[in-house]
Amino acid sequence: MSKIVFFCIPAHGHTNPTLGVVKELVNRGHQVLYYSYNAMREKIETAGATFVACDDYDIEQKLTPKDAARVGKDLAFSTRILVDTTLALDDKVCADMEQMKPDCIVADSMAVWGKAVAMKLNIPFVSSTTTFAFNRDSSKIMKQSIGELLKMIVSMPKVNKDIKRLQDKGYPIKSILDIMQNDNDTHTIVYTSPEFQPSSNTFSDKYAFVGPSIRPATGKIEKTKDKLVYISMGTVNNDLLSLYHQFIAAFSKTDYQVILSVGNLVPMEKFKNLPENISVFTSVDQIAVLQKADVFISHCGMNSVNESLYFKVPLVMLPQTKEQGGVANRVSQLGAGLQPPKTDAASILDAVNNVLNTPSYKENAVTIAEGFRRCPGAKGAADKILRVCKSE
Repeated sequence: MSKIVFFCIPAHGHTNPTLGVVKELVNRGHQVLYYSYNAMREKIETAGATFVACDDYDIEQKLTPKDAARVGKDLAFSTRILVDTTLALDDKVCADMEQMKPDCIVADSMAVWGKAVAMKLNIPFVSSTTTFAFNRDSSKIMKQSIGELLKMIVSMPKVNKDIKRLQDKGYPIKSILDIMQNDNDTHTIVYTSPEFQPSSNTFSDKYAFVGPSIRPATGKIEKTKDKLVYISMGTVNNDLLSLYHQFIAAFSKTDYQVILSVGNLVPMEKFKNLPENISVFTSVDQIAVLQKADVFISHCGMNSVNESLYFKVPLVMLPQTKEQGGVANRVSQLGAGLQPPKTDAASILDAVNNVLNTPSYKENAVTIAEGFRRCPGAKGAADKILRVCKSE
């Protein structure tokens, strides 16, 4: 039996793909401890892992909504949060790992404290990457403006100062690149297919492209019209009332069935006197809806796009972040969706009509789905982790 420790950030899109892997490892008789946050406790324990809460130690949990919006956009700010979190967890996690002596640490690519403690204590490490894997070739899909490059250059003195704080605590980290990206010597699980991953042939054999981890549907959706349009802008940056009203205006006079999931940040009383063909929910079982949907209007989080294409559903894409923009670019490259030039009602309706009436979007989604289904999935990810364990 191997002892395996997972680390993850408190985000559904990063946690969900790992749950099938955890279940597979536990079913094979291995011990799994999972360091995460109380919001994720139930789903992690349901998968069979022993849950360990990080909430009391993690500075990230004390961010204001305004601060949280800066993460991922401001390199210096993001680095400070990651370093603060790593150092806040340092004593507890290092003591736990030294006592437990795990055979392997599996850490989400954003949970850099997992990678950092593995480096510090020389524990075998696997990166769990729920976005695309990035190197010099694949990163070309992420379009970076001159202004963004200048901001990064200006922020480097602050970044390097925070890296020095890690070095002073014994972490063998030379630069921000050591914690923000993986090289070809890092064992890495990527939850997509080689065909969907940009430049997959440029990564070493230490990368395992296992395909998306798709859970079973837990609910049922009734399809009441010939075409079903599903809309969700994800679980994080979804305080988008004006955009939701554009969606309603776009489809109010159509014969499409529309299911709109808006999250918990917008009061439901803002959606009164809806047309009979449009239903608004705080949340839905996305897997159940996608099994019936004809097109998905999405923010293009990697998890949502993987699920959409797995069920052969083409996309209309409205990315909200740079990372989501990279995913949208890849979908566009492969012809499985399009991004409207504007987010007004007329542009959104035109994009949906285009996708529904152009067979190639559906055909290309089917091709990507076939590639996903050829991947080894959770079993392949578990095999990869066990090969890295000291006892294997």
